[in-house]
Formats: sequence, structure tokens, C-alpha cells
Amino acid sequence: MAEDRIPRVRALLDAVRAEGRTALTAPEGKVVADAYGIAVPGEELATDVEEAVAYAARFAGPVVMKIVSPDILHKTDAGGVVVGVEGAADVRAAFHEIVANARAYDADARITGVQIQELLPKGQEVIVGAVTDPTFGKVVAFGLGGVLVEVLKDVTFRLAPVDADEALSMLDSIRAAEILRGVRGQAAVDRWAVAEQIRRVSELVAEFPEIAEVDLNPVIATAEGAVAADIRVILSDTPVKERRRYTRAEILTSMRRLMEPVSVAVIGASNEQGKIGNSVMRNLIDGGFAGDIHPVNPRADDILGRKAYRSVADVPGEVDVAVFAIPARFVAPALEEVGRKRIPNAVLIPSGFAETGEHALQDEIVAIAERYGVRLLGPNIYGYYSTWQDLCATFCTPYDVKGGVALTSQSGGIGMAVLGFARTTRTGVSAIVGLGNKSDLDEDDLLTWFGEDPHTRCIAMHLEDLKDGRAFVEAARETVPKKPVVVLKAGRTAAGARAAGSHTGALAGDDAVYDDILRQAGVIRAPGLTEMLEYARALPVLPTPKGDNIVIITGAGGSGVLLSDAVTDNGLTLMEIPPDLDASFREFIPPFGAAGNPVDITGGEPPSTYEATIRLGLEDPRIHALVLGYWHTIVTPPMVFAELTARVVAEFRARGVEKPVVASLAGDVEVEEACQYLYERGVVAYPYTTERPVEVLGAKYRWARAAGLLGGPFMR
Repeated sequence: MAEDRIPRVRALLDAVRAEGRTALTAPEGKVVADAYGIAVPGEELATDVEEAVAYAARFAGPVVMKIVSPDILHKTDAGGVVVGVEGAADVRAAFHEIVANARAYDADARITGVQIQELLPKGQEVIVGAVTDPTFGKVVAFGLGGVLVEVLKDVTFRLAPVDADEALSMLDSIRAAEILRGVRGQAAVDRWAVAEQIRRVSELVAEFPEIAEVDLNPVIATAEGAVAADIRVILSDTPVKERRRYTRAEILTSMRRLMEPVSVAVIGASNEQGKIGNSVMRNLIDGGFAGDIHPVNPRADDILGRKAYRSVADVPGEVDVAVFAIPARFVAPALEEVGRKRIPNAVLIPSGFAETGEHALQDEIVAIAERYGVRLLGPNIYGYYSTWQDLCATFCTPYDVKGGVALTSQSGGIGMAVLGFARTTRTGVSAIVGLGNKSDLDEDDLLTWFGEDPHTRCIAMHLEDLKDGRAFVEAARETVPKKPVVVLKAGRTAAGARAAGSHTGALAGDDAVYDDILRQAGVIRAPGLTEMLEYARALPVLPTPKGDNIVIITGAGGSGVLLSDAVTDNGLTLMEIPPDLDASFREFIPPFGAAGNPVDITGGEPPSTYEATIRLGLEDPRIHALVLGYWHTIVTPPMVFAELTARVVAEFRARGVEKPVVASLAGDVEVEEACQYLYERGVVAYPYTTERPVEVLGAKYRWARAAGLLGGPFMR
């Protein structure tokens, strides 16, 4: 029964621990499986050859015989498995063979006996498992199983525990999903039974954190059910260190004072040009920050026209943020003063901490901050920008174009690339934040804040790792229904899987887990820096689509083909044009053009043809998004195309008809100005590329599905 499964499994795991073991034997694994309703074959443990013969006779038909030893984890490698044994003589021979092979494999191995297991019918072999990921904790896995599992690596991951719907979604998330539905006359597998195996494994590892890995491989899935032919359970040999967690209310309170401060102190402020403390002061003053700016320097009375204080303790009144611009070795004592002053936030610009091997120094400042309740941003950062507060707390170039995009980066160099892109593309931002070593504040804190910030409409984050993947997922799930979250995760090409005692563990490479779980959280993952920045720029501009029907209108057949490929590559759907709509388009295009989808109006057409077909695409409610392909002609110059397109789109939006419209412009350099003109008026347009406009449209669709604003599955 469910209510007594935990005591039963607890007693078993404690007994295994008491023996100094981390791997359960097959019979012990069956105890766990039975407790959680994980379907496994009938089996018995034979301690001698005559027991083996008697037990085998109880099963109708051939059996599988396996060595049982707490010292032999991989039974097949040891020659400890024989399949399809039938009849007393063969059972005796197999028993002796298995025991002899095991002793040859490991002469010191303790042999408990030989497992006699009913032979399962043929079916589709899949793997169900769970692993403890260093970032996300307990993660459940599903994929094709058997001996090819580590070759094909067709596996998908989710945070554990999963509910029935999430478990079912995993069956559709592998590349070979079609096999499970039945191909070439093969019957479809019992999807519910497979999903139940996944769900129950996920419950097991969620309820017993000390279980490091679980492997059901293979699970034989048929039209009648799903049974695990083998179960492997491995316990962790190290305790999990709990990270300090803050409530949502605590995060919002401290982040509000960080991002909307009334008073800022600069520790290490300087009059000397070239010093970081001088640059921070100049940016705060020149940026127009309306709050109080307090320079702190024991060797100065006045800095840039502001009264200087010997210590932050001498600053009058409350201070919301202390910006540190002093060498790393002086940070700890100054942070003590910040703590005693009850300043809630410290922005640590200095390097020289964990990133240079000075872990003890970083641990010291974290301990001081926790003791006083100070939240730390950094160290090793360029600072941060909060544009709606006219706050530029950084030693880098200022940026003051206000807008709806919040940008964060773990790297200073990436942060400056973000800044340059924003300036070049005239992207208005609500904030740019450096995270550096993430000694305390990290992406989940920022997501929590930006999710509530009325100035922020889209969040884009560059990260190299996550300190607490589950906290990030929780924050993302709160934020995604309100606004898009785009992530660039660096380090996609891990050198190899971690050493592990199970197939599941070997398959759980860092990036594979990140990819699936970020998608599970509704995050849009960008493949590169340019894509992250372009998604962040475009998503707030594009209206949310109301359906999947996309129509391409192009002046060039070649671009129409490439745009069609891009639509398919991004998981989007080209509309099948019904006869009446096809006839309507044909009224506006020449006889040598082509209706259908793409709609090819040909390149020599005047502006009126572009306008008429775009109007038709916006008018028809069956069309949900438009992809425009323009190429430069003297008949319809780039700015003429841009102006007519922007005018028509604006007219329909004024009437309440809002559809995403993206455009690809091919031509001479004039198309660059035309693209900028369109972008500024709500049409996402790019020169010289057919891929990019469709990529950002695809990102908008993925967010709309994740936010529950559009039908269809998000996990693909």
C-alpha cells in the first residue's frame, strides 16, 4: 500500500547503508519496485542449483538467469546473464556457467545466488531512469533502451517528480517517438503503462533523496503493458548540501531596493581618472540618477563635488545599495560595516575571488553577508544599469535608452557585447545586470524581480551555469506566462558524460539535461549570442499569434523556398491555402506568378501588388502570421516597400487586427535602412537573410505555447 511504502523502502536502504554498500542487488531492487508499483517480471532467488531448477519450473516457458552479487554491478560484463533457459538440464548448466563466470570476473565477489526471472515477450525496448543532476537535483529520464541506449542517446529529461501529463509528454519528446506509436505493422505500445513507469520512478527518487540513480533498462513495452526487465538502484555516497533559500517576498523586497534605490554609496570612490571608483561616480552623476550619491573614501573630503565619508557607517540616513570599487582584500572588513549599517545590497565589482582560486575569500564575504542579511551582486562584475531610474552603477560606458528588455550576463565581455548591440540596434532596455561569480544573487532572483517589473517586457540571460536549477525553474514558471524569458547557456559541448554507475547517469550530460529542463520551464533557449539578443529585441515587438497558420508572400521564388525551409526548421506550420483564398490572392498577382503558399507575386510588381496581398493576408482571419520576402527593384524600392508595409500593418492594428509580421529584405545597402524603419514600426525585418526573421517568429510561437496562449505542445 502507498502509505507503508516509505517505511519499507527506508528499512531496506538503511540496511544496505549499514553494510557499507551503495548499489542494491536485483532482489533488493524488486522490493523497491514492488513498493512503488513499478512493473517487473516474476522472479525468485536461487541459492543453489536445485533451487534454480525448482524455481524455473514454476514459470511457464523459458527464463532469464542472472548473477546476484553486491560486488558485481554490471552483470552482463561479468558473463552473469543467460537468456532463454528452459528445462532442468539447461538450468543446471546455466547456473554453473554463471557462477563460474562471476568468480572469474571477480574472485573476491560475494555471490548471493542466481536470480530466476520469467522471460518477457518481445516488445519495444525503452529505458526509464533517474539521476541526481548537480544543477537540477532529481531528474527523470526516458528514451530508447537496450544495448544501443548509449550509442543512440535518444533520451529526454524532466525534473522529478512528474505528473501523468508530463510523463506522457516524454514519450513524444524523443526523436524516435514515432516508433512508440507503431510503425511497419508493429502495434503501438501501451503509452499509459510506459508513462506510469516514468511517474513512479520519479516519485521514488523524489521521496528518497539519497537515491542517486535508478535504471530500468530495458523496459519491454508492448500493446499490453510495460515491464522492467532489470532494475538498478544506486545510493549517493555524499550528502547533498542545501543552498540558503529566500522567499519570493524577501527577494522582491531586496531587489526593489537594488533596482529602484533612493540612496547609493560608492565604497572606493575616487577623484582620480582611470580608477574604477572614479568611473562609477561619474556614471552615477552624469547619468542623472536623482537619488543620493555618497562617495566613501577615508583619504578624501570631497569627490566630484560630493562630500566624501571615511566609512560607510558615517553616511547619514538609510542607504539602499553599496557599490564596492576597492581591491578584493579590503572587501570583507568594508562589508562588515555595510552589514552593521543595515544596507540591504552590496554590488561587488572587484575581481580576485573564486574566479582566481580565492575560494576562501569568497566564502568569507558570503558568510558576512548572510550574517547581516546583505544580498551580494557579484563579485567580479561590471556593475549594473537600471535605466528607468537613470542609474548607471558601472565602470563601463553609460547607456540610457529606456525600453522593455532586461539583459543579464555572467561574463563582463558578454555584458559589453549586450551593450553594443543595444546601442547599435537602438534597443531600449529596462536593465543590464552583471552577475559574475554569483556568490549570492543569481538568475532566479533577477527573474523573480523582472517578472514583476512593469518596465520589463522580455528577459534575456547569458549564463554559464545555474547555482540552483530548481529555483530557476520555479522563477521561470512564474514569469513565462507574463513575459518571454530567453536564455543563452554557454558550454553546450561538454567533453563527455560524468562517470556513472548506470546507463541513465552516463546519458545525463549537462547540456542534454539543461536543454530539456529549460524547455520544460518554458524558457526560449538561444543557440548563440546573436540569437539571444535578436530574440530579446524582437519578441516584445511581435504580437502574440492566435493560431498556427503562416503564409509567405514573396517577390522572389528563391527566397520563398528558403523561407519555407526556415518555417519547417523552426517547427512552424505553412497554411494550406483553401480554394477561395487562393482565388483571392490570384486576383492581385500576374499569370506567371504563383499562388499557393508561398504566394509568389514575382519581382517586377509595383507597390500596389505588395500592398494588396499584404492587406489580404491581414484581413483573412484564417491567416495567423505573415512572412514577407522582398527583393530590391527600381519598380518597388526598399523604402517604398517599408513605408507601405508599415502603413498597412498600423492601419490593421488600429482596427484591432494584430498579427505577427516578419520580413526578409534582399537587395543593395538601402534595404538596411528599410529594415530599421520597419522594425521601429512593429514589423520585424532583417536584410540579407531568410533564416533570421523566421527564427524570431519561431521563438515567439514557442513562448506563446509555453505561456498557454496558443494550443499545441511546447515540449517537442
